[in-house]
Amino acid sequence: MAFKNFSIWRGRLPHWRADDVTYYVTFRHRRDLDDAERRMLLRALIKPDGRRWDLLIVCVLPGETNLIFKVLEAPTGQAYELSDIVEKAKQKVGRQIMKKTEERYPPFFVESYDRILRDEDELEIRWQEIFDSPVAHELVQDPEEYDALWVEDAPE
Repeated sequence: MAFKNFSIWRGRLPHWRADDVTYYVTFRHRRDLDDAERRMLLRALIKPDGRRWDLLIVCVLPGETNLIFKVLEAPTGQAYELSDIVEKAKQKVGRQIMKKTEERYPPFFVESYDRILRDEDELEIRWQEIFDSPVAHELVQDPEEYDALWVEDAPE
């Protein structure tokens, strides 16, 4: 599979970038987030939707966050960078939580795992895993009851 404008860069993990692809991203939390902190992070991740990315699904669990999205183009014609979206939301909410709890470090690990989804089958599998994750973590019995799950539409 050939990607348009493909590049790789490394933090602690390798990160692949390309135009017109769908990404799966997950990041762990240093500690479990409480209900208010999970909702705060969910709102921060949803906020740039429609301007910088096309967010398909996001679930903020106590110990990790999972998302699927497509990055949109900036007015310059270049795609927005993942770190301009995900990392900024993590930083903003991390500062708010640190101020409230007086913790020394933000509750999120700096590094995120991201993957370019290869095809519709992988998109459907990852989407369903995220959707079912509140039940798998025994937080609710029905995913639609979980208040830190946001879904645009099911994959077709």
